[in-house]
Amino acid sequence: MTFITKNQKIQYEVIFRFKILLFVILIALLFFHPFSASADIYRYIDEKGTIHFTNVPTDRRYRVYVHSYGGYFRSIKYDCKIYDPLIREMAIKYQVDCDLVRAVIKAESDFNPSAISPKGAKGIMQLMPGTAEDMSVKNIFSPRDNIEGGVKYLRRLLNIFNNDLHLTVAAYNAGENAVIGCNYAIPPYDETQEYVRRVLYYLRGYKNNGTH
Repeated sequence: MTFITKNQKIQYEVIFRFKILLFVILIALLFFHPFSASADIYRYIDEKGTIHFTNVPTDRRYRVYVHSYGGYFRSIKYDCKIYDPLIREMAIKYQVDCDLVRAVIKAESDFNPSAISPKGAKGIMQLMPGTAEDMSVKNIFSPRDNIEGGVKYLRRLLNIFNNDLHLTVAAYNAGENAVIGCNYAIPPYDETQEYVRRVLYYLRGYKNNGTH
């Protein structure tokens, strides 16, 4: 049997009250502080499952997680299942693995068709404007147009890199010239190397469970 001394009991009570106070302050800040429209909260989940939050995204891994409207916040969750028929259609059309497409979408936008990265990538598959133009994408925020452009681009990369998934995924993130310039190897960029790990992690999840 474990006994708690009087001093330990007091310490536990102080810690508990401190946590309650922090929670109350956080709630007050979230719901009563006059945030501007730019006070959105962004997040990304790394390959280890660690969740990162910020209100000032500094790289393309961050996606809008909570929108602020007039000082109030609303969490955003997107239904990935509604895109399954479209993903299958485009995957069959361009002969690309459906699960690879899902994994790229998960890593790029978490199925947010309105996503815009700090670097200017747009839509559900986060196409850069130049890539969208090359892939003949008419409306970059249309899920159909964007997914078709992204899958078409994946097919092009798979052809260039002889169906090597690591190089294809790296090129989707850093550009095909970066991979070719590194003598057909994953570029030594932290973002790209983490991106490859993350996409392949999601791909394994879809293969094993059918979801992630």
